[in-house]
Amino acid sequence: MGGASSPITSTGGASGLLRFSVHVVRGRWFSLFASFLIMAGAGATYLFGVYSKEIKASLGYDQTTLNLLGFFKDLGANVGVLSGLIAEVTPTWFVLLIGSAMNFAGYFMIWLAVTGKIAKPKVWQMCIYICLGANSQNFANTGALVTSVRNFPENRGVMLGLLKGFTGLSGAILTQIYLAVYGNDSKALILLIAWLPAALSVVFVYTIRAMKVVKQPNELKIFYQFLYVSIVLALFIMVMTILQKLVTFSQAAYAGSATVVCVFLFVPLFIAIREEALSWNQKKLPNNPPKITIENPTISTPQPATAKLEEKSETSSCFKNIFNKPERGEDYTILQALLSTDMLILFLATFCGLGSSLTAVDNLGQIGESLGYPTKTIKSFVSLLSIWNYFGRIFSGFVSESLLAKYKFPRPLMMTLVLFLSCIGLLLIAFPFPGSVYVSSVIIGFSFGAQLPLIFAIISELFGLKYYSTLFNCGQLASPLGSYILNVKVTGPLYDREALKDLAKKGMTRSSVKELTCIGTQCYRLAFIILASITFFGALTSLILVARTREFYKGDIYKKFRDEAEATEAEMALSNNPK
Repeated sequence: MGGASSPITSTGGASGLLRFSVHVVRGRWFSLFASFLIMAGAGATYLFGVYSKEIKASLGYDQTTLNLLGFFKDLGANVGVLSGLIAEVTPTWFVLLIGSAMNFAGYFMIWLAVTGKIAKPKVWQMCIYICLGANSQNFANTGALVTSVRNFPENRGVMLGLLKGFTGLSGAILTQIYLAVYGNDSKALILLIAWLPAALSVVFVYTIRAMKVVKQPNELKIFYQFLYVSIVLALFIMVMTILQKLVTFSQAAYAGSATVVCVFLFVPLFIAIREEALSWNQKKLPNNPPKITIENPTISTPQPATAKLEEKSETSSCFKNIFNKPERGEDYTILQALLSTDMLILFLATFCGLGSSLTAVDNLGQIGESLGYPTKTIKSFVSLLSIWNYFGRIFSGFVSESLLAKYKFPRPLMMTLVLFLSCIGLLLIAFPFPGSVYVSSVIIGFSFGAQLPLIFAIISELFGLKYYSTLFNCGQLASPLGSYILNVKVTGPLYDREALKDLAKKGMTRSSVKELTCIGTQCYRLAFIILASITFFGALTSLILVARTREFYKGDIYKKFRDEAEATEAEMALSNNPK
């Protein structure tokens, strides 16, 4: 690199290698690589459409009961307030370990139930298991995503797009791995999502932590390199998904495909090592160990008694200042943010948008079945949705950040456009034609994925980063509420009503069959017309937020973070070059 000496040889032998290795593992870029892997395993909830039929068949559920399980999955996946509050008072490693334990416990119990290794659980027990397993996703989000946003605050839109993109791609990644390890066995997929994400969190538990922000001129360029790697990975998985539908793969072919996926997942490691090597060489301290970037003092540094007194004063006045809110972009308290008009509007738009999208995702397996597609094709729909979920997250992260920087294009307006797009995908299911489910899987996956980074970025920009761990989890509470009403109370009963009509035509009753199944275009028509209408209303609601925040987004919303980074850089320069 420009004739610079190797970081190992410049510090001498084995001790230099050891010090450099410690520098890499404790660096911001390695922490980001570890976050990518954890997020790549944190999307097991998006595979519900693959293994839900196994639950329905083995436990004899009707669609309403299965949708109730789907609601508790969504409830667990989106109610992350507990993980946020725990993260406010405990280190990141503790948050990740809790998530790891919850993930394994919840999904392992589901696997035991579906495979008949334990007595058939009650419905409420299955609801607890899937809620517990899905809730672990929030601990991964809080541990990896929130920490990374704090470490790279000036590029938070890009950061959120990348990290949530890996989560969106997670379903397709796990599918490739399970096909290689277990073959075409949907029950074994539940076992895989029990142990693999848990193992990833344990392996990288000590490498993910908040650090002081140091300004790096080529930071955005590095993020684009990560982006290119992830795009190639997504395209490879999409090609494999199509080939696996057209051609019968041997176990060796599945293993080869999964190996290539794993190689792509580890390419960011080499980028991280390269950047940490540059950082090591720039310190130019050959006779001393490199200074390690310290953790964010607001998280890990013990505070003096005076600071604690100030905290108590701030807490006691919290309720007095609920309606005395700061300017947008400054640090709101939790109550100030939750009771603000901006948050309430965002909550309503999220209820409509994510609630409808989650309902479509959870019912995708049954939608394919009702329209006469074979099981193998239905799995292709789920993989397509997962891949385009990734592209939606990447698009909303990188494109919204670029439009914001160049043209002051407000993020809430991007969210409005995404919700309008989602309406089209929902209507394609309400009024299907041959091959329309392929198109709707792409549109719904893209729009669903695009919503999450936008919501998280908007919350961080409007309400600050001080209580971001809690606020971003509170911001998605509308999602399970929307899922419950739209999935359990609307879509499930309407599907079952059509299925019972089919039985009545055959002269049969509900007790005549173990599994209640509806076949035909009428099964989901009315439900998805309702979902499309509600999503359209959500898009109109988000336009109100666009109007309210247009002046804020015309300003320089990242100025204070640039100032803080420059101050930190100057401080480190003084400490590294004492007079």
